[in-house]
Formats: sequence, C-alpha cells, structure tokens
Amino acid sequence: MIRKCFYQRVKRAIFTGILSVTASVAHAESVTVLLDWFINPDHAPIIVAETRGLFAKAGLEVTLVEPADPSLPPKLAAAKRADLAVSYQPSLMVDLQNKLPLVRVGTLVQSPLNSLVVLDNSPIKTIADLKGKTVGFSVGGFEDAILGAMLETHGLTLNDVTLVNVNFALSPSLYSGQVDAVIGAFRNFELNQMQLDGRPGRAFFPEDHGVPTYEELILVAHPELAVNNKVERFLDTLDQATRLIREDPEGTYRDFVAYKPMDLDNPLNRAAWFDTLPTFAPNVRATNPQQWQQFAEFMQKRGLISTLPDPKRYLYMQPK
Repeated sequence: MIRKCFYQRVKRAIFTGILSVTASVAHAESVTVLLDWFINPDHAPIIVAETRGLFAKAGLEVTLVEPADPSLPPKLAAAKRADLAVSYQPSLMVDLQNKLPLVRVGTLVQSPLNSLVVLDNSPIKTIADLKGKTVGFSVGGFEDAILGAMLETHGLTLNDVTLVNVNFALSPSLYSGQVDAVIGAFRNFELNQMQLDGRPGRAFFPEDHGVPTYEELILVAHPELAVNNKVERFLDTLDQATRLIREDPEGTYRDFVAYKPMDLDNPLNRAAWFDTLPTFAPNVRATNPQQWQQFAEFMQKRGLISTLPDPKRYLYMQPK
C-alpha cells in the first residue's frame, strides 16, 4: 500500500512537471535576432543563453538568423522585420545619419576588436615604418578613417601608403606578399588564424594610436520594439550568460560548440573564445556616454557623418 501511494505521488509529480513545461513552452514569446555575421565566439552570450536553456527559463523562444548580407540586419530591424539586430557602434552612427529608426539597446562586445596587422617577421616595427608600403583593407570608409588617424599619430597620412582592396582575404594577402599590412583584422580571429597557419602576426591597436575607444558589437532595435518585457528579459538573460562564461570558460565553451558542433568545434574558435571573453560587457545595458560622444566627434571629423547623433539613441537602455 505504501509503495502504491509512493508511485502515485511520483506519477502525479511527473505529470505536473510535464504540464508545467508544456505551459511554459506554450506561453513562450518569440524573439528574432539578426546576427551581424556567421555564428562565432563574438556571439557567445547569446549562444550560451540558448544552449543552457536560459532563454527558455525566461519564457523566450529565440530565433537566430545568420545574414547572407552583413549590411542587411540593421536595415531589417529598422523595418521591424526582427526584434533585434547585432550591429557595430560605427555602423549605428552612419545609420542614424541616414535616418534609419534605430536605437542601441545593449552591448555585447564593449571594446574594439579591429586592428592593423603585419607579419611577425615583417620589417615594419612601428606605424611610421608604413611609409611607402601597401595596406590591404576589406571595407572602405571606416577602415580608411581608422588607418588615417593611426598614421597621423606618427606623422604620416593616407597619401604615404598605397591602399589595396583585398576583399576579405586579409591574412592570405599578407602571406602572399600582396600587401605589407592589413587594416580591419579582428585581433581575436586573424591573429589566431595566422598563428594556426604557422605565419604569426603582430597587431597595432587603433585605441593606442589616436582612435577613441568604441563598442565593437551592439544590439539595435526599432524604437517601437526596444522597450517591452520580452526585450528586458532577453537582456537580463544575456547578463546571466555572461556571468556563466566568466565563471566557467571551459564549460561554457562546450555549451557554445554544442550549438553547431560541425561548424564551431575547431582550434580557431577555441583560441578566439578565450581572447574574446574579456571583452564581453558584464552589464549589457550599460554604456559610457562620454566615450560615445568622443567617438561621434571622431567620425564627424573624419567625414563619416556630418552631424552628431542624438545621445538618446545610445543612452536608450541604462543599467537597472
């Protein structure tokens, strides 16, 4: 009799648990997030939140979309075709200049990843040594502005170098000798790729050479979609995931690669994971108004924007 009552209680508990989970899934709110690029360690808090079930616990069903065209996510977010898009601080400045209805709602990577890279055995030991050299780039405009500012801190201008569009073949163009340096290389990826290829590189960081610091990866949304309960829960969940990553880098790396093992579980992502970890914003809502103002002024001075953006666009979400 006792055993029968025990099994009945267990069955009721299991049944109640199933009903609870079913109800939770049924009431989950959908959130569509457009990424800036294919999934990589830069997106770690989002991926870990998904694989650890943190989004589900928050009552969210998150759909991640990797773009065929990296320029589209902010535009689609501005058109309310998605709840959120991953973008870049410089890109948001230009988008606001172009009157796109967007606001920053959070920050994923709070410091620059961009860098100027040469081969480790290159005779270029300082930026001043770039005089008369060739510099490869992938995307004109912002990268030109960064390079120009870096050169000016060493008495040079863009006229002192030859710019070569190498598309996205940054490292290969260095290996082949097509260029002497490349601008736009991400320090957490290209440097690790070069090391794995047996052709190590050296990096010069823009923030050390005349370029104001900025937030590399941010989350943007249409103003009408930016403030609602599900976005609040999404941001809270990212903070939880970031804490887990900092507390358990190895365990959360396994969670990260489990999202797409065939694509993500490789030596490059593992190396990039540990280099990227310190750059994640511990509080996704927090930002530095003075830093944004300084960077906006830098972009205006460099001709990337003609007017300074309204601070309300990047002070939209503040820490609780």
